Amino acid sequence: MKKPPRPDKNSVALAGEFAVLSQLAIHNFNPSLTLGHTKGVDILVSHPESRKMRRIEVKTSYSTRKKSEKTSKIFGRYHAQWMMQEKSEDSADPDLFYCFVRYVANDQKYEFFVVPNKVVAKYLEAEHGLWRRSHKKGSKKAQKNKIRIFRIGLDHVEYLIDTPKKKTFENNWNLLR
Repeated sequence: MKKPPRPDKNSVALAGEFAVLSQLAIHNFNPSLTLGHTKGVDILVSHPESRKMRRIEVKTSYSTRKKSEKTSKIFGRYHAQWMMQEKSEDSADPDLFYCFVRYVANDQKYEFFVVPNKVVAKYLEAEHGLWRRSHKKGSKKAQKNKIRIFRIGLDHVEYLIDTPKKKTFENNWNLLR
């Protein structure tokens, strides 16, 4: 049987947003999809008890790999990664959270990682600094690169920089309360 074609990036992103909406609803939050009408925010969410309003940026990756671990020459072994922009290093918004979604197509399964903005920003700054130090001094590639990579680390691995671990952030919807 021929396997179906990989969905386009917009379809993957939208599927991730709807998957996060369903998880928020099942965990007694009141979520609302912004449909691109709020810059830098995919979902607005409140909790009926705490009455806190949070903003969520959803980042979705699509994988056909059975094995969840990956390896980077600089960073070592990790669980999953998402590409981000330099602007994500801004940690000023305490009500902004990221929900990193990994869809494993072979298993038809979603994984969710809820991470506060300040954790993401701190990691991205350290990650990019480590990446730049690994390149030749004065390298134009290292100076101009605006891409950042956010990784979820493995629980049993020590890293050169403080790396968010799978066990801490996987399905941790309580962070939004």
